[in-house]
Amino acid sequence: MRQILYHVPEYDETLIYQAVEKAFTQLDILSDLTPDMKVLLKPNLVMAKKPDVPVTTHPLIVKSVARWLQEHGITNIVIGESSGGPFTAEHMKTVYHTCGMYEAEPYARLNMDFGFQSVNAPDGFVNHSFNIINAIAEADYIINLPKLKTHAMTGYSGGIKNLFGSVPGLQKPQLHYRFPDIEDFSNMLLELSLVVKPQITLIDAIDAMEGNGPTGGTSHPLHMILASQDMYTQDYFAATLMGLEPEEIVMLRQAKERNLIHMESMELIGDTIPDNLTAFQKPDTKNLDFSSKVPKFLQKPFAAVLSRVLKSYPKLEPEKCVGCGKCAESCPVQIITIKNRKANFKRKGCISCFCCQEMCPMKAISVKKAI
Repeated sequence: MRQILYHVPEYDETLIYQAVEKAFTQLDILSDLTPDMKVLLKPNLVMAKKPDVPVTTHPLIVKSVARWLQEHGITNIVIGESSGGPFTAEHMKTVYHTCGMYEAEPYARLNMDFGFQSVNAPDGFVNHSFNIINAIAEADYIINLPKLKTHAMTGYSGGIKNLFGSVPGLQKPQLHYRFPDIEDFSNMLLELSLVVKPQITLIDAIDAMEGNGPTGGTSHPLHMILASQDMYTQDYFAATLMGLEPEEIVMLRQAKERNLIHMESMELIGDTIPDNLTAFQKPDTKNLDFSSKVPKFLQKPFAAVLSRVLKSYPKLEPEKCVGCGKCAESCPVQIITIKNRKANFKRKGCISCFCCQEMCPMKAISVKKAI
């Protein structure tokens, strides 16, 4: 399966459009499209952040994809996503505005349907169905537009992880609560991706994020976009570009076990891999994960014990906290309260999903080891 890589040195609309045009031509996606199709663009809009920080998919990526579709006869184009927080018009308008999505409006419309529907999963899945927002569930063709990042819980965030935004609003913390273990949560993400089934994934890696992603990390530009019809092999390949070990990313290991990753037959098209790539800084949660330090054959047998003894927890930095309540709103187990305009955490019951860290706009939550 073809994996497309094109160098794009900066967020320049002309350069991005040229790369998108070349990638879509190489993938021959016009052969799969008809003018009457409803095409859904799924960016990463995890929270309301300006485009100059590498948290969300850059609006020029979204605009260029929508423009290319329009210029090739596709007119029913919707930008759809459910960010962290409530899936409501008021919240999503703020997210769209802050993330710069209105730039794409000449070519696509922003989703304003805040309903969702239950979509059945194939037989044999742990999850018999998923609640999916209408814009995604009703699309004929889905173009997945993730931002390349490290991630405090999953280690890596790309195509598969971006599809978690298909689940409406505050139902995402419910899935964290239902699947607190990384093996189960990763399997849920993988099953969700197999239900949503995007036809194309184009990763924004012009500026990527390292460290405490998906929202609290720092910039690590790769100056490239990646595109493929094989999202699973693409994620595996992208993780190697970041200097990560893909087999240590649970969802990628599970995808390989399901025979969804085919590195042996990958055909790289476009530009060559740069020689000067540097490894991404890993999240603090990974650095505090003792299981990553022991031999692989010991990791599974001792995982349960190690997770209790050496568990990582969120820690508030009070001087940064403004009492906005985003952490409490996103906590799956509801153990965070706001008192005197500061967040208060209870360790008992914490499942270490780090949703609070992910949704904190002030970077006021860090990672602390239990011992």
